[in-house]
Amino acid sequence: MVNSRFSVAIHILSLIATSLDKNQLTSDYIAGSVNTNPVVVRRMIGVLKKAGLVTSNTGIAGYNLLTEPKDLSLLDIYKAIDGPKQLFAIHEEPNPACSVGKKIQTTLEDVYENVWQAMEEQLKAQTLQDVLDQLR
Repeated sequence: MVNSRFSVAIHILSLIATSLDKNQLTSDYIAGSVNTNPVVVRRMIGVLKKAGLVTSNTGIAGYNLLTEPKDLSLLDIYKAIDGPKQLFAIHEEPNPACSVGKKIQTTLEDVYENVWQAMEEQLKAQTLQDVLDQLR
């Protein structure tokens, strides 16, 4: 289901991309911008590091992007954070004796799959640079 991890990841990556002083980019500083706990930020940065999107030096504050913002699609970010595999859930066990109930699950699966594909196409077409351009 939809959650805020994707937005938080984009927020963090945007901060890293726009920061002139990389040494100010501590998890506390980033947490203040995101308005969350530094532990949440450290976990997310760990995920982004594991996905090969950011790097840091042990014992030194700051992070760097490993990909130029123009080359980093929102779909790449979504996949990096292991975003939800579905946007909508289909209720379980509708009444099979009902004319709607017996077909609703397969019908909605097709609808939701089309929506999912459209979402992926849109995320693939937009980059972190597009986000940064809108922030300016």
